[in-house]
Amino acid sequence: MARRLAVLLAAAVILSGCTEQRLFAVRAVAAGVPSLAPFFEEDGSLGTDETKLRPEQAHSGLQQGNTPGLYGGTQKPKVCDVDRLKDFLTDPRNRQKAREWARIVGITPDRIEGYIDDLTPVLLRHDTLVKNHDYKKGKAVAFDALLEAGIAVLVNDQGLPAVKCSCGNPLQSFNEDPEKISVKFEDGNKKWDGYEKSDVVTVKPAPEPLEQIALIDVDNPDQGINRPVGSTGENDEPFDATKQHAVPRVAGMTFDQASQRLSELGLAATSSDGLPPGDTAVTGSDPGPGTELPFGETVTLSVADDGEEPGTPPKSNPSDEPTTDDPTSDDPPSEEPTTDEPTTDDPTSTGPTTDDPDTSDPDTDAPKSSEPTTDRPTTGEPTTIEPTTAVPTTPTTSSTPPTVEPTSAEPTSAKPTTAEPTSAEPTRSEPVTSEPASSAPGSSGAPASGESAVGAA
Repeated sequence: MARRLAVLLAAAVILSGCTEQRLFAVRAVAAGVPSLAPFFEEDGSLGTDETKLRPEQAHSGLQQGNTPGLYGGTQKPKVCDVDRLKDFLTDPRNRQKAREWARIVGITPDRIEGYIDDLTPVLLRHDTLVKNHDYKKGKAVAFDALLEAGIAVLVNDQGLPAVKCSCGNPLQSFNEDPEKISVKFEDGNKKWDGYEKSDVVTVKPAPEPLEQIALIDVDNPDQGINRPVGSTGENDEPFDATKQHAVPRVAGMTFDQASQRLSELGLAATSSDGLPPGDTAVTGSDPGPGTELPFGETVTLSVADDGEEPGTPPKSNPSDEPTTDDPTSDDPPSEEPTTDEPTTDDPTSTGPTTDDPDTSDPDTDAPKSSEPTTDRPTTGEPTTIEPTTAVPTTPTTSSTPPTVEPTSAEPTSAKPTTAEPTSAEPTRSEPVTSEPASSAPGSSGAPASGESAVGAA
């Protein structure tokens, strides 16, 4: 027994070691701690971090760059000295560094100044995963890093961290699984107060380019700052971060559309399964529409299941609202048969429309009976030819307002007694029979247009 226990214990140790090896090593980068191999000498002249800013509890491990309150701001000057960074990277003495810096960013060296002008300085409010870069032996060396809250960074117009201000190191998005990281605190980067692995954040691009970034003032959390993208604080506009905002109706939108709408109101969007694809259909929200929430609060969006078609939920929800208008759309019944003729091939696509005529007028049933009569269902009836000639005339007479009495007579006798009324129609309205008689060739021409339309469909 003791021998078996020893074997099991050894196996558990081995398995735990294998599990540890499958984790992604992430280097912790604390606020205010200089890098060992920075692009720019980290002496405080390029940018300064807020070393006393504790990490905020994250509502989601994945957040989009347009999330209100994702980043912080301050009125203190020179959190990021953008002009000094441009001067440094455009100095001919730093040509090799500039070349490597531009390569990581994905631009040519001559575009560095314009690229930096489009960046915006902010402060991290969450411990944030990024791909950082050291500069060693003339080359940019990438490594996965966890930046502590309070570190000053420049973000691009998608809300993604692009530069670490204090050292000028270029940053990229973290592309590994955040659930499989192993954070290493070393090289003077001790574990900071408030660190929780469960609150680590990865930033994904905003669904649309940002024009301004909604920040929380780190010196006064009850106040917000709207900072235009590409500015350094000179055009900041403060706002009341305690003001309540009503949750809008988002059912029927895509996730990106709903996220953008919530962001415009100062609310954050998330889902129970993280961040789904942007075109995923939203079916509801928690809390629901009309609920008042303060700035930065989270709205959890319900999305369509994987088995459902992406377009189905959005169309069903909005169509539920116009369904009250569908009866009003019965006003042009002559258009419904014409629109139904191409769509009669799809019973599923005309499903909602078949419900409307069923609950609406029998007049709409007559055109529909005309369509099937031109098809094979009516061939089973002994008098298929007569109804087909009569029914096309009925739409024509029904389409003309003066012939109300024949049309009122024809629908009543159309389906219940198709054979008897047909014989009665010529006897009742001889003037009308004169029209069918004249329209026999003409009606064949009139239905021919309808039949040709059906044939085209």
